[in-house]
Amino acid sequence: MKTTSKTLFLLAITAVLLPSAAVAEDKKLGGQVGEMSLTAEDVSLFKREHFSPYAGRKFPNRPLWGDTHLHTSNSLDARAFGVTLDPAQAYRFARGNEITTSHGLKVRLSRPLDWLVVSDHSDGMGAMNEIIDGNITLMRDPQLRDWNQRLNKGGESALMATMEVIESFAGISDIKMPAAALDPRFVQTVWDEYLETAEEYNEPGRFTAIIGYEWTSTEGGNNLHRNVLYRDGIIRAQQMLPFTTESSFNPEDLWKWMQGYEDKTGGRVLALAHNGNVSNGIMFPVETNPATGKPLTGDYAKTRAKWEPMYEVTQIKGDGEAHPFLSPEDEFADYETWDKANLGPVPKEKDMLQYEYARQALKNGLKLEAGLGTNPYKFGMVGSTDSHTAMATAQEDNFFGKHSGVEPEPNRWKHVVGEFGPTRILGWEMASSGLAAVWATENTRRAIFDAMERKEVYATTGSRIGLRFFGGWEFTDKDAASRTPAEIGYAKGVPMGGDLENPPEGKAPSFLVAALKDPFSGNLDRVQIIKGWLDADGKTHEKVYDVAWSGDRKPGVDGKLPPVGSTVDPKTATFTNTIGAAELITDWTDPEFDPKQRAFYYARVIEIPTPRWSAYDAVRFGVEMPKEVKMMTQERAYSSPIWYTPKS
Repeated sequence: MKTTSKTLFLLAITAVLLPSAAVAEDKKLGGQVGEMSLTAEDVSLFKREHFSPYAGRKFPNRPLWGDTHLHTSNSLDARAFGVTLDPAQAYRFARGNEITTSHGLKVRLSRPLDWLVVSDHSDGMGAMNEIIDGNITLMRDPQLRDWNQRLNKGGESALMATMEVIESFAGISDIKMPAAALDPRFVQTVWDEYLETAEEYNEPGRFTAIIGYEWTSTEGGNNLHRNVLYRDGIIRAQQMLPFTTESSFNPEDLWKWMQGYEDKTGGRVLALAHNGNVSNGIMFPVETNPATGKPLTGDYAKTRAKWEPMYEVTQIKGDGEAHPFLSPEDEFADYETWDKANLGPVPKEKDMLQYEYARQALKNGLKLEAGLGTNPYKFGMVGSTDSHTAMATAQEDNFFGKHSGVEPEPNRWKHVVGEFGPTRILGWEMASSGLAAVWATENTRRAIFDAMERKEVYATTGSRIGLRFFGGWEFTDKDAASRTPAEIGYAKGVPMGGDLENPPEGKAPSFLVAALKDPFSGNLDRVQIIKGWLDADGKTHEKVYDVAWSGDRKPGVDGKLPPVGSTVDPKTATFTNTIGAAELITDWTDPEFDPKQRAFYYARVIEIPTPRWSAYDAVRFGVEMPKEVKMMTQERAYSSPIWYTPKS
């Protein structure tokens, strides 16, 4: 192209001209800038498709951050623990407003969320507000009257009453929730008010209030909770009350309810399973359905895969990606591990662990697919808080706890968060986790829901790490040099949550992965790709590959990359980003690929060490923590997997 002074001038004012030029008809190429005319040749400079790589894009440009799992005063247990904030206040907080907590503290997010699911428990929704307030009708029941008195008394008495409420739904107590608190007419009123509030705060393009609830199956203390999310608005969601465990503890019956909802309303719903580390080995069965004792079938696998496209891999009750017992070669597997017991008096046995953690479930899914024809555990991964404070706080320096009884104060590290039989969970064991990132084309209910269904989502433990992950057969080093990796990724492969099939002869799958640090958090230590596969003998395997890392470190003779180091000063709860990298991007080809083996791959991004929420508490309140209290963390992100299926 011949460069002239006129051309240079035109390039300098492109940003000003393009909006008005876009309004003009294509045939009307002439125009005036001062006394200078634009010729057809000049305008052609701006109409070439490659001039702006962002024009005409159909794929998502940025992740939308949210929380699929938040409780307000409408949840029995949350209200019993002392939260007084309702769904409206939860939405206001998520949108970036400053609010006052249930105990009178001022709080605000560092950055607003893009979307939120207020997912109050469906069992007894809204009833605890009335019990505590002393509703005259409810006080006729002696059990409800007793709870009213003890909850209003506070302290240890209130904690024990709250545990009784939880146990009444878990089937591990002789105390049952009185029928007066479960009246469908009352629940309909609460549900209607919630839906109206969601509509009020839903603002397409700016903030999305996704309608949802939590189905709370906890039979025998084994947590099989599912969060149900709607693509719809109030008109459809109002037509059926949420499903409860009064009807069934069996997830298969929840799926039937979901099918019934879609048949009746023409709407759409999906479910995601609660973090499984308190299920005591029944979240991801491989032989029989624990709820029925019947063998798993192809229909079970198809139905679960249909209704549960996502899994909550990390939250306040611990991280559920991997466990050191299951992955002893993975030095990052022991992260915020909760493995004491279920939500009842049953202690954890090691043989339960393989049916609770995401990586093992992904491996077992390959095996089940080979036998049943469908992989029931083909899920995308998200993080969420499961906060019972009505506040989605997952950032280490802004963490407000599991429930309102452990809001920030000097001794919350040793407060009892929950007590189930001989098992006690103390405050310092809470994890400040997590968040869900969605690659949606726009910030609307429909677009976010559709991205969730196609599993184009990822989890973080609280920081907002940017993560792209694509799989294909042709990625090269040149692709990793691009500043727009998604453009190449979508053109040459499939995004996270996708499938790879029909490998070209002699080709192994290649992956393009790009990670960008959260500007409010630590630099990046490394990017890993975790592979799981099924061999010819029907055995599953896993391997962790370091594919990109900061600094000039080199793997040792054992193949392990040395630690990145630490700049954390726990005495001041500070760190410096003088180590690590602001971004990491690479392409990687599987060096051990066997086209006959089923496999999955997902990316894990690790930050450098940063202060844990307990370190911030120690400094702010002048508390000396005991040695067992962790003072540092390494935040991380987990992409949804990409699966490879051999030719049949």
